[in-house]
Amino acid sequence: MLCIIRHETDPYFNLAAEEYVMEHFDRDCFMLWRNAPAVIVGRHQNTLAEINAEYVREHNIPVVRRMSGGGAVFHDLGNLNFTFVVRGDHNTDLDFRRFTRPILATLQGLGVDARFEGRNDLTIDGRKFSGNAEYIRHGRVLHHGTLLFSAQMADVAEALRPDPAKFADKAVKSVRGRVTNISEHLPRPMTVLEFRDCLLDNVMMATPDAERYPFNDDDRAAIERLRDAKYATWEWNYGRSPAYNFSKRVRTPGGTVEAALEVDAGIIRAARFYGDFFTRRDPADVETALVGAPHRQDELRARLAVAPVAETFVNVNAEELLSVLH
Repeated sequence: MLCIIRHETDPYFNLAAEEYVMEHFDRDCFMLWRNAPAVIVGRHQNTLAEINAEYVREHNIPVVRRMSGGGAVFHDLGNLNFTFVVRGDHNTDLDFRRFTRPILATLQGLGVDARFEGRNDLTIDGRKFSGNAEYIRHGRVLHHGTLLFSAQMADVAEALRPDPAKFADKAVKSVRGRVTNISEHLPRPMTVLEFRDCLLDNVMMATPDAERYPFNDDDRAAIERLRDAKYATWEWNYGRSPAYNFSKRVRTPGGTVEAALEVDAGIIRAARFYGDFFTRRDPADVETALVGAPHRQDELRARLAVAPVAETFVNVNAEELLSVLH
């Protein structure tokens, strides 16, 4: 088994690295890595319905879609991530216990009563510190999980607090529960990097053929190309969301404005405005101007800039209208 510690904290790079290893490495691999603050959403999720879009935008937090299913999670440098990539196929049952066993063994060796509970969670005193997901493709199984070690819980809560009233869809929804940091339960203080090294040592000792492997220049160049072509793109992170209906209501100087959007593959297919606002003309031209636009703030702002907003709405400007659309 190749054991890879990744020092990059770019979430786009790190998610691309998983796919690269899965596609190009024949040997089993184990990886430990951390991300700078980022929201990671599951493959089948509606991204906007999983995040607090305003908080994420104000704090410049990247949002990245991963290959595997499951729910959305928040990463920061106090969160350690682990990945196993091993041989397997679509006849292989998802076996979360197999891959989390080394994690539990390490924590129990440190004096922490960590347990596997539910479908895919690791807990301490009934509180979750790790969520896990798996993905199978081309005879390979990718299992990865989060390990909350010293994460900023306030950021976790804020970034993953969407407004459920805005969305109607059939996408997989995240289930929120009580969470905890591993560091709060250790009998002696330890940094996240010390814990990382301890976990790596335990995995290598338990695996007879384990050896360290650093990414070489060719590996990094290939991962960066995949990052730029896929994982850092709006099309993958937002455009791959399932079809959904979006609605939002905002009070403006011109009255209450409510927008209702039908969105498919991240593209607005229909738009309507409702409310007690006044107009000089029918808002149909503004609604039509939004059709075909990606459901993202910069694209909506550009569409509204050339739409007849001022000629249509009384005391509702383009920025106020934009606040209703996202």
